Amino acid sequence: MSGSAKFIERHGLFTPAQAEAAQRSLELIEQHGIEMVRIVWPDQHGLLRGKALTKAAYTSALSAGSEITMAPFFFDSANAIVLNPFTPDGGFAIPGLGGSPNVTMVPDPATFTVLPWVAKTAVVFADLYLNDGSPFPLAPRTILRAQLDRLASHDYRLVSGIEMEWHLTKVLDDLLGKCSLGAPGSPADPPLVAPVARGYNYLLLDHLDEIDDALIPIREALQAMGLPLRSFDDEWAPSQVETTFDVMEGMAAADAASLFKMAVKQISKRRGYLASFMCTPAIQGFYASGWHLHTSIADAKTGENLMVPGAGEALSELGRHYVGGQLAHGAPASVFTTPTVNGYRRRRPYSLAPDRLTWAHDNRAAMMRVIGGPGDQASHVENRVGESAANPYLYMASQVAAGLDGILNRTSPGPLSEDPYSAEVPQLPATLAEAVDSLEADPFFRKEFGDVFVDYLVAVKRCEISRYDAWVAEHPDAESYVNGVTDWEHREYFELF
Repeated sequence: MSGSAKFIERHGLFTPAQAEAAQRSLELIEQHGIEMVRIVWPDQHGLLRGKALTKAAYTSALSAGSEITMAPFFFDSANAIVLNPFTPDGGFAIPGLGGSPNVTMVPDPATFTVLPWVAKTAVVFADLYLNDGSPFPLAPRTILRAQLDRLASHDYRLVSGIEMEWHLTKVLDDLLGKCSLGAPGSPADPPLVAPVARGYNYLLLDHLDEIDDALIPIREALQAMGLPLRSFDDEWAPSQVETTFDVMEGMAAADAASLFKMAVKQISKRRGYLASFMCTPAIQGFYASGWHLHTSIADAKTGENLMVPGAGEALSELGRHYVGGQLAHGAPASVFTTPTVNGYRRRRPYSLAPDRLTWAHDNRAAMMRVIGGPGDQASHVENRVGESAANPYLYMASQVAAGLDGILNRTSPGPLSEDPYSAEVPQLPATLAEAVDSLEADPFFRKEFGDVFVDYLVAVKRCEISRYDAWVAEHPDAESYVNGVTDWEHREYFELF
C-alpha cells in the first residue's frame, strides 16, 4: 500500500459497501445543499458527542478520518473527572492514553442522514480508532459491533423493536442569568418547567390530541429521516409519552434509538419544550418511564425468525435458551439496562416494572415477557427492565452477549411464572450500587466486554454513586424529596437525558 495512503485506506477500515455509501453521502450533500455535517459518536453514557464539519472537512474525513480528543471518556454523568489524564495510561490501563490524546473519528457513511429541523445540516455516526488503526476499546458502538459480529459468526442476527417512554414539559423559565451554571461534578440548574397535561389517563386520545402540536414536528422529522415510526401513545402519567418503532436489525436499531432521542430533545428545545428520557423526574405527579426492548434472533442466511414456538411451547428451544441467558446474566447486565441512580425507582412490586429475574407469557410484571405463540412469525421477547436513559449500544450489546451465551450453553430459563411479583427466584439489583457490585464481580461480562472496559465503567459509575451518597447524607429528610426523587437526581439527569 502507498505510503501516502490516508488513515481509512491505510488501515483498511471501509468495506466496499461503505465506500459506495461514502460516495452516496457526497451526492446527498449536493442534492440537499448540505453545508455542515455533524459527525457524532455515542459516549459511555449514550450521549452523542462530536463536531460539526464543513462540507470540505467531511469530504476529507471520508479518507483521513477526523481527529478529536478522547477527553469525554474521563467524565462521569456530571463531567466529574474520574481518572487522572496525566498518568502514563490516563488511568485506563490502555497504553498511550496519558495526556488525553486524540482519537480518530471514522464516519460510517451508511448512517448519513439529513436533519429536517436544521437548515443545510446532516448527521453521520462515527466509530473511534486509536492512532494505530485499532478500534478504541471503550467506545460503546465498538462493543456492540463486536457482539453482533460474534452473533453473526454463529449465523444469527439480532432483530430489535424499540418502545420507549419519555416526558414532555413546557419551559417556563430557562433561568439563564439567574441560575448556577454548574462545574465539573456539579450539574447546572435545570430550567423551570411545567407539565403539558394533567391526570392519569392511559391511552386517552384527548390527552394525545392536547399535545399534538408539540408532537407533529417530531413525527414529521422521524419519518423524513427514514426511521420506521409506528406510534405515539398517551402513556400512564401526565406529560408522559410512549413512542414505538417497527423492527430493525443489528446496529441500525441502536443508531435509530440515538437518532430518536436526539430528534425529540432538539426539536422540543427549539419550540420551547424540554423533553426528558430521565426515568422519574422530581416533578409532582410524574411516573417512571421505561424502555421496553423487543428482540428476536433470526437466521442470518434466510431471515427466518428462530424463536417461533411449536405446539405447546412458549418459545422455540432456541428462544427459551435465549431467555435463559438473559435471566442468568440479568443482575450484572443491570448496569447496562438501568445505568442511573434514578432508574432503580422503577424496580418495585406491582409497578409494571420487574423486580426479579422472571419470564412469563404476555405478562407485564415479568422481566422477559413472551409475545406470540405457535406459528406466529412475529414471536419474540420483550425485556421490560430497561430505563429510557439507557445507552442503546450497551443495552443491546448486553442482550446479544447474554442471549447468545444462553443459546450456546443451552441455559434453561426455568418454568414460566404465573405471578412474577411473588416468584421465588433471585431479585434484580435494587440500586445502582448493587448492580455495579454485581458487574464488578461478574466473570461473564468481563470475558465478553473485557476487563479494561468493565473496570472503567465500574469506576465511572462509582464516582456518580459517591456524589449521590454524599448529597443524601447532607439531605437525609426523604419527605422533602419531590415525587420521592431527590433534587440531586433531577439536577443530574433531567436535562442531560
